[in-house]
Amino acid sequence: MEKYIELAKSLGADNVAAVTPDDIVFDGRTIFKCMFGCSSWGKGCTCPSRAGFLSSEEYEKLLRKYKTVLIIHSRDKKIAQRASYEVEKEAFFDGDVLAFSMSDCALCETCAGKTGEPCRNVRMARPSFHSVGIDCFATVLKQGLPIKVLRNEGEEQNWYAAVWLN
Repeated sequence: MEKYIELAKSLGADNVAAVTPDDIVFDGRTIFKCMFGCSSWGKGCTCPSRAGFLSSEEYEKLLRKYKTVLIIHSRDKKIAQRASYEVEKEAFFDGDVLAFSMSDCALCETCAGKTGEPCRNVRMARPSFHSVGIDCFATVLKQGLPIKVLRNEGEEQNWYAAVWLN
């Protein structure tokens, strides 16, 4: 685990916590917040509301099969995504062929899904924590990591990604 933690930190992660799936707070109500608060609902290429995605219950069943989850924190969305993807890739090359990262997508300036096009980065795009039924706030607060509700867009944000490992 230390190798992956150090890799994420070397890529700019502010914090990395290794936890078990039991430490992840699953709550399908997060989908409500996506449905009734996200302008990309049903449009973004990694949005689970699109046809062919699993339900939050199906995600939970699959994700609970992993042994370790690295929670990656950054104040920069792109750093969180890149770090989680690079850790997933390194774990894959180390033999964990089912390693899987999750992060809010920041790969494209404008998501192709918003214009009805297919994803331009299908190999790297992943769904976010909350979009599959994980309460990101409750999960990271359990680990003592920083997160708060922002009152305006100018406030510093905390972005979270995860890598699910065997």
